[in-house]
Amino acid sequence: MGAAIVRHLLEAGYQVTVFNRTREKTKAVAEAGARVANTPAEAARSADVAFSMLADDAATEQVTFARDGLAAGLAPGAIHVSNSTISLAMARRLSSEHQARGQFYVSAPVFGRPEAAAAKRLLVVAAGEGAALHRVKPLLDAIGRGTVVVGSEPWQANAVKLGGNFMIMSLIETFAEAFATLRKAGVDPHLFLEVMNELFASPVYKNYGGILADRRYLPVSFFLRLGLKDANLVLDAAQEVGAQMPLAELVRDKMVAALEQGMGEWDWSSFAEIAAQKAGLS
Repeated sequence: MGAAIVRHLLEAGYQVTVFNRTREKTKAVAEAGARVANTPAEAARSADVAFSMLADDAATEQVTFARDGLAAGLAPGAIHVSNSTISLAMARRLSSEHQARGQFYVSAPVFGRPEAAAAKRLLVVAAGEGAALHRVKPLLDAIGRGTVVVGSEPWQANAVKLGGNFMIMSLIETFAEAFATLRKAGVDPHLFLEVMNELFASPVYKNYGGILADRRYLPVSFFLRLGLKDANLVLDAAQEVGAQMPLAELVRDKMVAALEQGMGEWDWSSFAEIAAQKAGLS
C-alpha cells in the first residue's frame, strides 16, 4: 500500500523521501524517483508533510516515537499524516504528542485493497485541524479517488475506518453463511453471486464475493491476523463509547478459530471457512 501511495505522490510532482524497516522494499520506489532514508527521522527531516502506513499501534509507536523516529525529524509546523488503521487511543496520543512538539497530526486511513491503491482507487477518510487538513488535501487527493473529511478530531477518522472494516467483516460472514447453505442445497455459489451483484451493484460485494465463491485465500492482500487486530479494535472502540456490537464479537470469534487452524497468514476473508466447516463442507 505504501509503495503505491509513494508512486502516486511522485506522479503528482512531489519530492518524496521514503523509509521502510525492510530496506529491500524501497528498491522499486527508489527506481521511480524516491530518495531512501536510513531512519524515519531522516525521512521526515525538511519535509512539510510526512505520511506513515503501518500495520498496527505497536509499529506506529515505534516508527513515530523512537529516538530516530518520525516525530524527532519533523520540524515545528510540519504535519504527520497517518494512513494506518490504528486504535482511537493511538490516534489521540499521536495528536497530543505532535501538538506538544508544535507539529500537526491528521488521521487519514484508507479503504481499498492493494490493487485499488495501485489503480489510485483508494477512498481516503480524513480528520484533523482545519488548516492542516487544507494543507494536506491536495496530497490526499493525489493518492486516491476521493477524500471525505469526517471531523476535526483525528481519532474520528479512525472510528470511521474501524466501522467500515466491521461492515466488510460482516459482509464476509454473511457470504460465508449463505454460500455454505447454498452449497449444501446444490446451488452453484457463482450463480448466487451473480444475483447478489445485480442486487447490490457494489464492487465490495463483487470482489469479496468472488474470493469467497472460489475459496481463494492466496495470494494475500490483507492478512487474517491483521483482520483480527481490526476486529478487536472496533470492539474496543464500541466499549469506549458504551455501544454493543454482538455481530463484531461473532466475527472476532470466527477469526480466532481460523487463526487457531493456521490461517493467520492467509487473506482475512479465509475465516469464511469456519462456516463451511460447521456445515460439514470440506
